[in-house]
Amino acid sequence: MGLGNNSYQLLSKIATNDKHGENSAYFDGWKAYDRNPFHPTKNPQGVIQMGLAENQLCFDLIEEWIRNNPKASICTPDGVHQFRDIANFQDYHGLPEFRSAMANFMSKVRGGRVTFDPDRIVMSGGATGANELIMFCLADPGDAFLVPTPYYPGFVRDLCWRTGVQLIPVHCDSSNNFKITREALEEAYKKAQENNINVKGLIITNPSNPLGTTLDRETLKSLVSFINENNIHLVCDEIYAATVFSSPEYVSVSEVIQDMKFCKTELIHIVSSLSKDMGFPGFRVGIVYSYNDTVVNCGRKMSSFGLVSSQTQHMLASMLSDENFVANYLEESSTRLAKRHNKFTKGLEEVNISRFPSNAGLFCWMNLKSLLEEQTFEAELKLWRVIINEVKLNVSPGSSFNCSEPGWYRVCFANIDDGTVEVALNRIRVFVGKERKEPVQVKRWQQNLRLSFSSRRFDESVMSPHMMSPHSPIPPSPLVRAT
Repeated sequence: MGLGNNSYQLLSKIATNDKHGENSAYFDGWKAYDRNPFHPTKNPQGVIQMGLAENQLCFDLIEEWIRNNPKASICTPDGVHQFRDIANFQDYHGLPEFRSAMANFMSKVRGGRVTFDPDRIVMSGGATGANELIMFCLADPGDAFLVPTPYYPGFVRDLCWRTGVQLIPVHCDSSNNFKITREALEEAYKKAQENNINVKGLIITNPSNPLGTTLDRETLKSLVSFINENNIHLVCDEIYAATVFSSPEYVSVSEVIQDMKFCKTELIHIVSSLSKDMGFPGFRVGIVYSYNDTVVNCGRKMSSFGLVSSQTQHMLASMLSDENFVANYLEESSTRLAKRHNKFTKGLEEVNISRFPSNAGLFCWMNLKSLLEEQTFEAELKLWRVIINEVKLNVSPGSSFNCSEPGWYRVCFANIDDGTVEVALNRIRVFVGKERKEPVQVKRWQQNLRLSFSSRRFDESVMSPHMMSPHSPIPPSPLVRAT
């Protein structure tokens, strides 16, 4: 039963405000996919999901390990003898064996160049919960965090919706490869102070979502120096740390601070998870690793609202403690990501679509400026609607990532199989060839595949940003799955 027109006044302002970030093109693309999902035989004309940053390339390795280790699960005859111990209430500090295994895994991902203390690991329900948890610990409603652009659209939900924290964009652009400069940081910080906004910290994503790049050591040192000098926090989202597939080598902030002579380590906090590194978003494993004792203690009080299930902890403790498996998985995952990345980017190059050079992540930052009618964000969204409605690909426009210049789009390549990649590339070839009036060679994938695009007519079922009425019928929300 839906809410009547006057029923919203019976609910909290937090629950009913529009600060959750769902009214954006990023989430509208998800809704378009949910209404008409692609299937190679049942719905070959459907929307292909390329807005989902999931790593589905190594499920076979996980499945093989599970078959070979039935004792790791309390739901098998081999492991059921541990059912009662695991099913009973567990301390929200987490199972000791899980925290130890997680700390070792984080170290392995970073090449063993840094060690992590299991007693500093705070659990939460995925990176979404971890991000919100650290905001509750560090900031009061109205306080702000600086965040370099472009950045993950879900940060509006994760960091701000229920905490009352605000984000201040630090604008970066392609003229210097979207590099985070000290000048841009200082300008944003100074402007916030002039507006009487209390800046509590800086948030960075390394590797970057959506750029798919890693920060170099000197940039990280500069960022740490900046927060030290201003006595503000540095929150490092490192959830893509194990998705690096080519040089340069990944550098974590944890490595940088151990080599710096003067560093207020109590200001440094890392967000990690297994959603991207291991392809386990459904397991809801989020981690806050803080170098601040008080934050660790406060975070554990908060984590009782979003614990990782004991059953999940138990199985993953066994899996992540298998050193041979972890080493093989990390190596093979990197190899497969590189292969998929190369396949997809070469397909783009065939039709002269450029993309931002990347060495990590599950996506490309695709440059479609040449296809815009004019260099505006309105034209970017207009082209995006064509891609959604006619090309039937869910890609995400750069404006939803707060990009400072129009024409960029994030497209994910690791959440679909090889056959679907070919379908997506064929659709892109046909569309770009039509736009540029060029002959296009379309590769055959299956006989019943038919690609046809009408003239530029927009399907109003894909909403423009900020057009959802609070009293309109509410479709299933993609918020809990979007990434």
